[in-house]
Amino acid sequence: MKTMLKKLTGGLLLMSLAFPVFSQSKTRLIVRADDMGAFHSVNEAFVKTYNEGIVTSAEVMVVTPWFPEAVKMLKEMPGLDVGLHLTITSEWENMKWRPLTPCPSLTDANGYFYPMMSANAAYPGQSILENKWNLREVEQEFRAQIELALKTMPQVSHLSGHMFSTGFDAEVVKLVKRLGKEYNLPAMDRMDAIEQYKFEFIGYDGPKTTSAEKEAAFIKRLNSLEAGKTYLFLDHPALNNAEIETIGHIGYEDVAVDRQGVTDLFTSEKVKQVIKQKGIELISYNDLTKSLPRSTPEAEKVNAKGIRNYLEAVKKAGQDLHSLMIVRNGKVVSEQWLGDNASNKPHVMFSVSKTYTATAVGFAVAEGKLKVTDKVVNIFPEKMPAHINDNLKALEVRHLLMMSSGHDVEPRMNREDANADWLEAFFAAPFEHQPGSFYVYNSMATYVLSAIVQKVTGEKLIDYLYPRLFRPLGIVGATWDDSPQGINVGGWGLQVKTEDMAKLGLLILQKGQWNGKQLLPEAWFDEATRSHIASLPAGTRREDLKVKAKDSDWLQGYGYQMWRGRHNTFRADGARGQYILILPEKNTVIVTTAQIDDMQAELNLIWKHLLPALK
Repeated sequence: MKTMLKKLTGGLLLMSLAFPVFSQSKTRLIVRADDMGAFHSVNEAFVKTYNEGIVTSAEVMVVTPWFPEAVKMLKEMPGLDVGLHLTITSEWENMKWRPLTPCPSLTDANGYFYPMMSANAAYPGQSILENKWNLREVEQEFRAQIELALKTMPQVSHLSGHMFSTGFDAEVVKLVKRLGKEYNLPAMDRMDAIEQYKFEFIGYDGPKTTSAEKEAAFIKRLNSLEAGKTYLFLDHPALNNAEIETIGHIGYEDVAVDRQGVTDLFTSEKVKQVIKQKGIELISYNDLTKSLPRSTPEAEKVNAKGIRNYLEAVKKAGQDLHSLMIVRNGKVVSEQWLGDNASNKPHVMFSVSKTYTATAVGFAVAEGKLKVTDKVVNIFPEKMPAHINDNLKALEVRHLLMMSSGHDVEPRMNREDANADWLEAFFAAPFEHQPGSFYVYNSMATYVLSAIVQKVTGEKLIDYLYPRLFRPLGIVGATWDDSPQGINVGGWGLQVKTEDMAKLGLLILQKGQWNGKQLLPEAWFDEATRSHIASLPAGTRREDLKVKAKDSDWLQGYGYQMWRGRHNTFRADGARGQYILILPEKNTVIVTTAQIDDMQAELNLIWKHLLPALK
């Protein structure tokens, strides 16, 4: 799978300092494929053009017959940016689709969408604009399509329109903009979006009938693109087979040949080579609309030499750093990917997952579905052992958040056993201490938090987070492992990208503020980031402790699934060097992904070189 992490095959390959994803000197290109879901042949072509080609964004139609298959395929391609292709026409002769809602002003006598948007001599009277379409019906149909898309494809990042469905009237344009704002899905086919996000549509430069002509015309266009600009190219891939040979309408009969040519173009080795030679950066709509702003170290008063010194120290120490991102004053000032890691590759989070889980608990609390003082025995009475001791009776949600459930050691179980009930095993383990009085690092406690979120909201943790956290922040393609009971494991198992980590860190630094909106109350972050209990390094007993507090970032206290650190910092951290470091006094977030066993040594280099670089 394209998003799978590859192991490093040999030492560090340091990239140039502060190499931004959206360097102002680079040419950026979105390659968009339209109409996924329309046919099986189309769906297969999308998989091919993403896995083997240059496609970065896929537009999906939810009213079409092969949409369920498209959903399944997209689950195997979490890194592919997805747009909802809002649809109110059905143009093909031998294949038709209907609306999701009753909207007679948009359909023909048989209940199918009209084939055309505007008048067409081959289909007299069979267009939206030739009939008395109803804006209320357009809205209800668009809403139904959006909600079905978000229910089945949480990685949807934007809206687009099939056959100009989002822009055939000024009132429709206003409607789509309003829906986009409501659902956190930018509408990308309109002129205001082009102006806001500063990109240009481009097409073929020359004849485009055959595969060879398409390839030549597209390469000619690529060679004309200007540095520092962002472009969008779109077309409709499919495979030329018996299914697609049946498809066409008057005036467009060579569909199978034409769309096979698009598939050939999107997977062309010549095209890929030109993109590489010209240094064209392939990006997605989500990159364009929801990436963090970029700046320079100098502009944000960061000493670039300190960053260079840090990277040199990492190399000298033999630390296997995978990525580094530094955000200051809300802007990315430095970003590196080392070895075969990349900006568009999700990375395993290990226990950084815990902070995302705690944030979901925060949303549930804010929505009145839960209180941190709720007794856990009342949430899962059916999972309790026959004998419930006083410590278990006293267990509250907040004790799980602060790693003080009352266990003397973390409950253990065979996580590979498909028949194991993790909740029952957790509650069956001895509760030897009064909750809130004894700290022990406990990933299974975080799993219980995930189960609580699922129980009180009716949604898996990841699905619950998408509209509240992931979509507003522009986090797409996240995946999370499940327990045998179908519950996200919570304490580990999340995979997101480096910038996704930085976005969460920035949200925490800003105490829930994002683009002028308060996504989560400030009070939650005050509680989550303060020390609730004296902490210990994972797996360490206090009586065996040999390090002093001044030398350890694991002895500064523990909040709600976050560690306090030295230098008045707090962080999410995961095994082998995954960090979201939040430095409130410096208005800075530092993110790393890595394969480093000595995590204190990793932090020591950060404090030695990067902290002083923040003027």
